[in-house]
Amino acid sequence: MEGRMVLRRMVFVVAVLGFSLVGCKSAPQTGEGEQVAEQPSKYVETECVKCHTTVTPNIVRDHKSGVMGHEGVDCSDCHGSNHSSADDVAKAQLPTEETCGECHENQHKQFMDGKHALGWVALTAMPETGFQPHAYIQGLKGCGGCHKVGSRTPEQREDSHYGSPCDSCHTRHKFSKEEASKPEACQTCHMGFDHPQWEMWSGSKHGVIYQTEGDTGRAPKCQTCHMDGGDHEVMTAWGFLALRLPEADEEWMGYRATILKGLGVLDMEGKPTPRLEVVVAGKVARLSAEEWQAERDKMTAICTKCHSESYAKSNLESADQMIKEADKLMAEAIERVAELYTLGILKPAEGKAAYPDLLTFYGAQSSIEQTLYVMFLEHRMRTFQGAFHMNPDYTTWYGLAEMQKDIVEIREKAQEMKARHAETAAP
Repeated sequence: MEGRMVLRRMVFVVAVLGFSLVGCKSAPQTGEGEQVAEQPSKYVETECVKCHTTVTPNIVRDHKSGVMGHEGVDCSDCHGSNHSSADDVAKAQLPTEETCGECHENQHKQFMDGKHALGWVALTAMPETGFQPHAYIQGLKGCGGCHKVGSRTPEQREDSHYGSPCDSCHTRHKFSKEEASKPEACQTCHMGFDHPQWEMWSGSKHGVIYQTEGDTGRAPKCQTCHMDGGDHEVMTAWGFLALRLPEADEEWMGYRATILKGLGVLDMEGKPTPRLEVVVAGKVARLSAEEWQAERDKMTAICTKCHSESYAKSNLESADQMIKEADKLMAEAIERVAELYTLGILKPAEGKAAYPDLLTFYGAQSSIEQTLYVMFLEHRMRTFQGAFHMNPDYTTWYGLAEMQKDIVEIREKAQEMKARHAETAAP
């Protein structure tokens, strides 16, 4: 009898506790400890929703499934109220990053301070961009498809009919924070020829743990290292091209000066050109020791959440040295092609210096310069990116080994071209 009474009391306590837990359900979190309001159970069926349920039902479905759809954010808040029927569709406004910033002020400021906001600036600054098909850039079927993450002027928006760059990560019309916080959200743009960070990370020990265990926090994902605490600035010490000024290592600075000439940032005498302004505007390089060190300190602090400080610094410094090794090969390759211009074997395009231009990319006019461009934009990038993303196979076989192959090919091609030139010049 006593045992039965104890059992009944236990059942009663468990039942009460369970009821209390249900009744005291905590509000969802933003990820930074800040509580947000519970989603109302009812989705407001506005006139926009009623019409678009028929016209674009999946857009309505996405909006309904997201937090914004249940937070009282109406279609007109982003698209304006000028469009009200099928006869005035053109009056619907496309939202911009400023539109998103009206509610997400901190994220907007961080974004505008970072490199992603400069994506369109970097694209349009390339000397060959203006010669590409409209569909490829403004139509977003090529480089523009990823660089649309950048902020644009009103005139540029008119030429490329696309809305807020925030949609690059928080896909419309759900605008999910959860989606943007997963590494898969980065995959579309951070993969492939010149920036295969997705392939590098997913094949690294970090990526393997993530894929076998899921998002448990045991291994870092893209956002762990590059968006610490949800910071939308997204900057790194070395930048996209792994360039910094000044450089204390004199030998390395010599290699870098040659690369900067190949990028057209320095002229043949080593003096700055107008392209330096593009480097500054696009933040594609760190132009002071303090700026570089500030970003490196941020990354070291992130690494030391899992590793000792000495281990983290040692690994980052080893990756730095891989840039130097790559730059040594790259500088020799540029100088060998530059010699062909000096000898008059290669002729500069109208208005260009008699020096190889790495930023013409696949628009290079000779086969040896095509090899040089691939060496720079594919193999050099993979050498150092693989090192920083903890993928030794990419650093070795897709990076440094390919650079060694490139320099052999460039040496042989240059020698053949000089021999042919000497034959034709002989009396």
